[in-house]
Amino acid sequence: MSGKTILILGGGVGGIVTANALRERLASEHRIIIVDKRAEYIFSPSLLWVMAGLRQPEQITKDLRHMLQSGIEIVQAEVQDIDPERAIVRANGDDLAYDHLVVTLGADLAPEVMPGYIETAHNFFDLEGATKLWSALQRFEGGRVAVLVSAMPFKCPAAPYEAAMLIEDVLRRRGIRDRCQVQVFTPEPQPMLVAGPDMGVSVVGMMAAKNIGFHPNLPLDYIDSAGKTLIFKNGRQESFDFLAAVPPHRPPSVVKESSLANEAGWVTVDKHTLQTRFENVYAIGDVTAIILNNGLPLPKAGTFAHAEGEAVAERIAAEIGGGVPQAEFDGIGYCWIEAGSGSAGFASGQFYAEPNPVIGQPRSGRFWHWG
Repeated sequence: MSGKTILILGGGVGGIVTANALRERLASEHRIIIVDKRAEYIFSPSLLWVMAGLRQPEQITKDLRHMLQSGIEIVQAEVQDIDPERAIVRANGDDLAYDHLVVTLGADLAPEVMPGYIETAHNFFDLEGATKLWSALQRFEGGRVAVLVSAMPFKCPAAPYEAAMLIEDVLRRRGIRDRCQVQVFTPEPQPMLVAGPDMGVSVVGMMAAKNIGFHPNLPLDYIDSAGKTLIFKNGRQESFDFLAAVPPHRPPSVVKESSLANEAGWVTVDKHTLQTRFENVYAIGDVTAIILNNGLPLPKAGTFAHAEGEAVAERIAAEIGGGVPQAEFDGIGYCWIEAGSGSAGFASGQFYAEPNPVIGQPRSGRFWHWG
């Protein structure tokens, strides 16, 4: 059997898991190539800890090569074009042919599409923003703190609520909590909607215990940066002195412009096999659009990218080995919810259950903080 080439676009958690699982299953004659514009891997769940001064940037950053098994090639390049009809990917001007393709390019942050965001908001969804937010919190002397979801969808459904509780904890540690209000504003009807009403009640309760206000069903129109005011689409206005905000997310341009994309620019896949409409082309993680039995989208979260990557690797290895692929993504996922003060919550569940996802009762305590 001649060697096959498996091309993996994206060096995040999904790409890393897929590449390592394939290398374990395939002989060395088969090439496994990861393409990513970055040379480093950033553990994004810990960005919240950087934002709160609980981690330094270098503690959550690692050379991508050190995340991968030997025998996996890395091409540090920008993906410029994906052509599944010709089985070719263009990266930094070079054409890369493949036998199997895994697209795991994630979701891009697009703060520029929300008027007033760049001028006013602190972004805790990337390393630079989280680092700057921590510095800004050290200079803040009191007032109204707004934690905002600026647009849907966004990755890591718990992140804005974790951010609010961690910011509250920072203010308390600094001894200025009594001079501050902390308020959360979101277009969602409840926190983590897809996880069901019990999860929403639990998260709202966690925030209420810290005197954090929660304001749902508020799609944002724009941010008045000069007046430090949030302008919502229903006409409501809310002032702030400090703004930490989830930026708008959008599909990567190279995906949106490809024949893989649906009308919204994300990649539609079979929810069990993760295969696209093209043979031997898979997509996993945040770049995908998977609709659950209740009509809501599967959340964009690393837990799903990890499990999807394992399933796809097993399927590709079976195909190359001449077998019938059996592995499937089962819809099981989990989430930690950082609550500040050294405590966290944890919940897991079956997101493919009918008619609605079945999520276990959230548990909380110091043990889960170190999970």
